[in-house]
Amino acid sequence: MRLVMMGTGTFAEPTFETLLGAFGGDVVGLVTQPERDAGNKRGSTRQTGKGMANIARSANVPVVQPESINTPEGVELLRGLKPDLLVVAAYGQILSKDVLQVPTRGTINVHASLLPKYRGAAPVAYAILGGETQTGVTIIKVTPGLDSGDMILQGALDILPDDTTGTLEARLATLGAGLAAEAVRKYASGGPVEGTKQDPALVTKAPKIKKEFGLIDWSKPADYIERFVRAMQPWPTAYTFLHRSGKEPMRVIVSQSKLWLLAGNPVFGAGFAPGFISGGAGFAASSAHRNPPPPIVGLFVATGTSMVELLEFQPAGKKKMTAEEFLRGYPIIEGMRFGPEVLE
Repeated sequence: MRLVMMGTGTFAEPTFETLLGAFGGDVVGLVTQPERDAGNKRGSTRQTGKGMANIARSANVPVVQPESINTPEGVELLRGLKPDLLVVAAYGQILSKDVLQVPTRGTINVHASLLPKYRGAAPVAYAILGGETQTGVTIIKVTPGLDSGDMILQGALDILPDDTTGTLEARLATLGAGLAAEAVRKYASGGPVEGTKQDPALVTKAPKIKKEFGLIDWSKPADYIERFVRAMQPWPTAYTFLHRSGKEPMRVIVSQSKLWLLAGNPVFGAGFAPGFISGGAGFAASSAHRNPPPPIVGLFVATGTSMVELLEFQPAGKKKMTAEEFLRGYPIIEGMRFGPEVLE
């Protein structure tokens, strides 16, 4: 059976390498996105790995890199590989009916969620944002609908309290590679491969995340913001703007935070406007907060419910720094706050 892999990026690499190891010469081609320099630019937070094309060339597997696989030229390139089965993982393009008609045995996709939850381009980030304690990988038959095909295999794993999209996706990539190989073996046996239909009542969406999505909304609950910071790592990163009297707003990337808990309950924040900053050796007295908590060294920001402690930052044009380093360079003064670039 002739296998063609379609995928781009670090999520796809373990699946491709596993297929090469398990099926050798049956892997007759790779379709991947053209090389772009986004992952190599200074300051980029996109994940980069070995490179799908590099893996293919090391294994003497032909590489096809059309701008769009759905053009007549792209479809013709795919036909030239004569695939029986397409294995897709994070390819980055929705496949047209013309593409899906090329392989004789069909197309399967390695999707990083427990479908029918989180259909779409960013299932890992949305699982963290949604407060899920578990997610996984589903191998589905690809149909013209978005991630709506019958489910062939599914595997789950726990979301750890400190997982970012990057760390969680890396573990899901390994899980998905094993499931993809198991699914290919089902097809290689020669018989029909059955799948389970998805329950439309349970469908949730995970649309593509754009760079501007990383702006922190401090009016959200503290636990959501803590998850948001993790979900935006490694890209597009969570960010906010530091507002200081008499100065232009300064963009600040927030790369690590935690929900502040005392005896199991969120503390602080009552009476403070979202985005209000307190830090240093303790909390400044406030008429809106007559009984301030005991002094704690750190940097805290008010949210819609309580406060989050920010642990690691990167001010515009600077390197990453801890809260202590940040406070040395930007000491807290009355009226300082985080928020959007233009405050309401």
